[in-house]
Amino acid sequence: MNVVIKVDEKTKKEMIEYYKDKLRDKTPPYAIFQAKDEDTIITLYNSGKVMFQGTSADIDAAHWGIEIENKTDKKQDLSKYDNLNTIGSDEVGTGDYFGSVVVTACYVEKDNIEKLKEIGVKDSKKLNDDIILNIAPKIIKLLEYESIILNPEEYNKYYNSTDFNFNKIKSILHNKVLYKLVNKIKSENKKIDAIVVDEFAKENRYYMYVEEASNIQKGITFIPHAEDICISVAAASIISRYLFLKDLDKLMDKYSIIMPLGAGPEVDKMAKELISRYNTLNEQSEILKKVAKYNFKNTERVLGTKIM
Repeated sequence: MNVVIKVDEKTKKEMIEYYKDKLRDKTPPYAIFQAKDEDTIITLYNSGKVMFQGTSADIDAAHWGIEIENKTDKKQDLSKYDNLNTIGSDEVGTGDYFGSVVVTACYVEKDNIEKLKEIGVKDSKKLNDDIILNIAPKIIKLLEYESIILNPEEYNKYYNSTDFNFNKIKSILHNKVLYKLVNKIKSENKKIDAIVVDEFAKENRYYMYVEEASNIQKGITFIPHAEDICISVAAASIISRYLFLKDLDKLMDKYSIIMPLGAGPEVDKMAKELISRYNTLNEQSEILKKVAKYNFKNTERVLGTKIM
């Protein structure tokens, strides 16, 4: 996946500082730098455009600004998944400053595929939130699934742990829901033809991330844009989005403030409004850890200082 964003001069300087220890030896023409961070290659051009390349490009780009271009790799013809009993998993909340990260695994028997299509199941990113809030309860009644909601406080504890990064957190959560659901379905003597994950990390990297887990789910097929190919992944993305929105509503009610989606200027504005209720930098920092993903660049912009 390739994602392109446009940044201003201030963000250029922040990116130069942030990626200074991750620079590649060669810099492409018209570029200020090219760096590699985990599985993502980042190229900052003189024009202010920044290209993120890799399976996590959309996530890494979301830390800095709003995408202006998204070029996906050419999809393979994988229509075979329309005639299989599958378990698929997907996550949401990874590009949103406010709110939790939600990961869901769904089991879809091939006899239910047409019912799901009639309901309107497809990638949650292609559905508005009103539709998701309407159809998700119907999907939940029809399917067996497992979900994990990692709230901001738990997320920030994970991220501050030694050697943790976003993809490692996601891998651990996917592994947990998949292992639990696979064993549940097997105990019911139901058939599983394939286990599919929307690829956010290469297979060897994924299994490296979960190697310390007490139970590891094997036999996974990793497919880019799997939510467009395997309906169980699409259903998982909708349920995850539904649970994410419901959980975000609780946060907004608790703190009596609107928490916009994404990681753009409107998010910064509302985060600043929230921290204005608190006097010290430490209090402001702590409240952000309760409602937001603290490692996002928004935190530095909102607090006006380096992340504490």
